[in-house]
Amino acid sequence: RIDRGERVERSDPRCVFRLVGIDNMVRIVKVVGFVASSDGFTGQPGVVNGASELFGEIFGDAGNHARSAVGVSELPLGAPVEVELIVEVR
Repeated sequence: RIDRGERVERSDPRCVFRLVGIDNMVRIVKVVGFVASSDGFTGQPGVVNGASELFGEIFGDAGNHARSAVGVSELPLGAPVEVELIVEVR
């Protein structure tokens, strides 16, 4: 069983940096953001902007990436947002 604190830690973007080491990350290739959305909500791209902006701040031009933002009715464990990355590593 995963407790809430561990779920939050695993959902933190820094866990990717710890997994492969930020110095081994060459560039962000693609980001796909899944946003739990109610009927009629169309602001998914704005929600996923937070992840895109973070990668731009950290990696500069190497943080520029292809991106998709998708609205879904529900995500695992009640998460509001899930971000999938494709990262080029050394």
